[in-house]
Amino acid sequence: MTYSNAIVVGGGIGGLAVATAMARRGIAVTLLEQTPRITEVGAGLQISPNGLAVLRALGLMTQLQGLGAVRGRAVVLKDYPDGRQVARLDLMRLRPDQQYLFMHRADLVRALGSAAKRQGVTVELDAQVASIRPGETPQVQMTDGTTRRAHLVVAADGIHSVARPVLNGADAAEFTGQVAWRAMVPNEVGHLPEAQVHMGPGRHLVSYPLREGTLVNLVAVEERPAWAAEGWHHSDDPENLRAAFAQFGGSVPEMLARVDKVSLWGLHKHPVAARWWGENIALMGDAAHPTLPFLAQGANLALEDAWALAASVSGQNAPGLAAYQRAREKRVRRVIAAADGNAWRYHLPPGPFRRAAHLGLGVASRLLPGRMVGAYDWLYGYDVTKGL
Repeated sequence: MTYSNAIVVGGGIGGLAVATAMARRGIAVTLLEQTPRITEVGAGLQISPNGLAVLRALGLMTQLQGLGAVRGRAVVLKDYPDGRQVARLDLMRLRPDQQYLFMHRADLVRALGSAAKRQGVTVELDAQVASIRPGETPQVQMTDGTTRRAHLVVAADGIHSVARPVLNGADAAEFTGQVAWRAMVPNEVGHLPEAQVHMGPGRHLVSYPLREGTLVNLVAVEERPAWAAEGWHHSDDPENLRAAFAQFGGSVPEMLARVDKVSLWGLHKHPVAARWWGENIALMGDAAHPTLPFLAQGANLALEDAWALAASVSGQNAPGLAAYQRAREKRVRRVIAAADGNAWRYHLPPGPFRRAAHLGLGVASRLLPGRMVGAYDWLYGYDVTKGL
């Protein structure tokens, strides 16, 4: 079914991308964002080639180059006591047309917001949605008592989506027994243009540079039984982060010494939604399939969804919302499973199995570097813009 107008709920990466993609295809789009302005607090993200393919198709490459994005040269696995390199995934061995970028989330949101406005998307800020009702003409009820209507409503409103329970019932999310800290520090350690995964028993820390290498983004994960709330914006004492990683060596102590503000959140496992669409409404991104942050694919999957959804609902032969879920679900489940698997690989306990695993990774990265990168071709080589 083809739609002439749509409402997008949520002004994050996925919402802005799908609004822009639909507007480029001739759909009149109104985007509702609950905050007073479209912005993202300080956090980094990794845009892998599969996500970058969508940004390129949206015409954003020139703009991204002016935002201080850092081209990633490698993903380096390091052992925690001394920062010794265990293995290296050489991202420069990707195909010549592929790049892997480290970006400040706020910069990407700003670029997507500008693109949406250039395409004529109407953006309404401080617009808080209370509920969404499917139907021949779906309705969006606002907290101020007003109602909005459009031919299509897209819920890009994250893990606490108001539309997901309408289609799937209550979400049976479970605490994973892991918490994560997020922080950003000046790059005073000479951090190379690579993502470094510092692996220790029951915990790991990921670091990579942002904004032309002037900043370092930190994401630190610890296994612990104490429950913690979900969401990025719960502040914590930096001393708690430093204490959790006190046994880590290499560059970690120096980076953590510079942390003066940190957020903490609990990692919860959400099932992939059984239904991504209803009568003229659709879910996308975290609203449909939240993923744990162990493969850096949350933003990339949202970008893929945005393109696929826009292609499914516009044009003379638009395949419709059912085709959108069919085209996306198998891949999304594979990516989520791969992310889940990385957690235990990073957190191996001391002992012979850990030593053997690290030895195997090291040998493979030294002797078969091309095969190491090739093992991720199913992920990075995928280009949703070439068709559903």
